[in-house]
Order: sequence, then structure tokens, then C-alpha cells
Amino acid sequence: MTMVDLVADVGESFGAYRLGDDVALLDVLTSANVACGFHAGDPRVMDSTVAQCAERGIAVGAHPSFPDLVGFGRRTMDLTRDEICSDVLYQVGALHAFAVSHGTRISHVTPHGRLGNLVVTDDRYAHGVLDAVLRYDRDLLIVTQEGRLAELAREAEVRVVLLGLADRAYNADGTLVSRQNPGAVITDPDLVVDRVVRMVRDGSVVAIDGSEIAAPCDSVLLHGDTPGSVELAQRIRRGLDAAGVTVAPMSQVLDARQLLSVGNSADRT
Repeated sequence: MTMVDLVADVGESFGAYRLGDDVALLDVLTSANVACGFHAGDPRVMDSTVAQCAERGIAVGAHPSFPDLVGFGRRTMDLTRDEICSDVLYQVGALHAFAVSHGTRISHVTPHGRLGNLVVTDDRYAHGVLDAVLRYDRDLLIVTQEGRLAELAREAEVRVVLLGLADRAYNADGTLVSRQNPGAVITDPDLVVDRVVRMVRDGSVVAIDGSEIAAPCDSVLLHGDTPGSVELAQRIRRGLDAAGVTVAPMSQVLDARQLLSVGNSADRT
């Protein structure tokens, strides 16, 4: 049985500014990455978003960022390993308070924006995020693309959820095409659905240069801040259902894959 988690970045409104339709989007998801105030979100938004997740039984994840509210966390910041760690700890701790108040817990951590890009390739940023998880709760899942953070987390025996991005173009080396380049965001809904099904079932994706590359995927990220995001999320969910893919929270996906791996090992012996 093929399983995958569906997750989206939510809680990204701020003050009088509204971004995305979280209420409608949450009805499609099994997990949620909640903004923690550094790139988006504020205490009221965090509180209401966690409440809605708890009401629906959706896994709550922390979505820490660079302290870059103006740039939506998409600009590079030259921080030390200790600064990265303390910034992530601060944000996870803030979200933890709201999770506890609504009778739920934080299930995972996934860095946002430019921080999320850098942990794939840069040891300093990867170590900083991992340090925060190890200091806070090593039982948290780390959600990221394959790369340095995933490798370091496995070495520290922290469980890793590999992330596939539904509507973002990939370079041939598996990194994401910069948003500053044309074609970085895929807008054709049919193409997005086909790519997602392929990532989940085959573990591969077609890169921007036309080559086929490995793209193992435990969780599919749906962006909630793009036009038509709710309709696209609904189409992706229907496409996965039609392909016989079971959609479940990321912890269940990892548990099922571990059982399958143990079973396969037993068969070989």
C-alpha cells in the first residue's frame, strides 16, 4: 500500500493582512506547518490556526524561519550556528504554548523559505536547526528535502520525513529552482497533479532541464499562498485517491514504511 502525508504552510496571515484560505485548506490536509511569527503569523493567528488543526485532528508542525518579516523569510541571512539554533528554539517554544493550550502537541519541525533551502546544502544551517530539535525534543520529526539536514538528523537518530514540493520546479541536482527564475513555480494544475502522483508512486520527478531525477517523498507540500491553492489542493487529493494512494499523517506514513522495511528484511532472510 502506498501512503503519503499532505501538508501545507498555514497561519501566514499577520495583523490586518490576510494570506490564504486556511479554513478550506485544512479540510484537505493531514499535517500543517504553522508559521511562528518570524516570517509570518502573529499570536492571534497562531492561536486560531492551532485550534483549527486540533479540532480536525491535523498534525501540528512548527515552521520556523529567518527573522525576516519584510522578506517573508525568503532572503538569505548570515547567522551563526548558535543564532540559528536559538531562533528556531524561540519559535518552536512559542508554538508549543498554543499547542498545549489546545490539547495537542507539536509533531514536526520544517524550516521555512530560504532557511529551508540552505539546510539542504549548508552544514552550518543544517546543524543549527538540528541543534534546536535535539535541545527541545528529539522525538520531533524533521521535515526536509534530501540533503545535509536529513543526513545529520539520521546520524543523530532523529526521524526524517522527506518532502516533495507539488508546484515547485527542481534543478537536475535535486535542489529547487530559485523563485527569481522563470518556471520556478508550476501553474498548470494537471501537470502538478501528475507530478505529485509520480513522486509518490515512483519516487522521481522531471527536472527543469528535462532529466528524470530521484525525488523520494513521504510528505507532499501544498502551498497555501498562491492563487487557486485550495482548488489545486483538492485536485491533488482526488488525484492521489484515484491512483490508490492512502493519505495519512506523516508519523503514520513513517511507521508504515518501517513495518514494510522490516517485513521485506524478514522475507530476504
